[in-house]
Amino acid sequence: MPGIDECLLEAMRLPGARGAALVDWTSGLALGSVGEFPGGDPEAAAAEAAEVARLTAEQRSFTPDPGPDPDAGPDADPDGHTGPEGHEGAGPDPGGLGLADPPLEDLIISNRDSYHVLRFVPTSFDSSVFLHVWLARPDGNLALARIRLGEMAERLVLG
Repeated sequence: MPGIDECLLEAMRLPGARGAALVDWTSGLALGSVGEFPGGDPEAAAAEAAEVARLTAEQRSFTPDPGPDPDAGPDADPDGHTGPEGHEGAGPDPGGLGLADPPLEDLIISNRDSYHVLRFVPTSFDSSVFLHVWLARPDGNLALARIRLGEMAERLVLG
């Protein structure tokens, strides 16, 4: 199971990869980074990406609908809140590994010359970590990036 550095180096092998970071979206800190980043500052890029991730993850419109819980009693929350504040929609343990399911899978931001893919990582704590990969648009492959980042996120060992 790869650690942070190995995971980021693997992300840099994606077609068109310009930079990659593992970011904590609650604090905005980069836990690791490699390559280049918009504006030349990986810490600023991490903080800005964390703000976008946090704003999106905390909006119930963008998180999975938990649906009615068949085991819920008459005192269940009618609004479907299932987790701590800011983590509504966090799902069950993926793969039975003691990991919390993040509120989102990924975010894709595109502009004229690049793509930013933010892949949320299941963790044993509060699922507040994501992989951020910056891809050059002419060479980047979003489908491949999503697949590979999903695989990396499942294998990543934090701690």
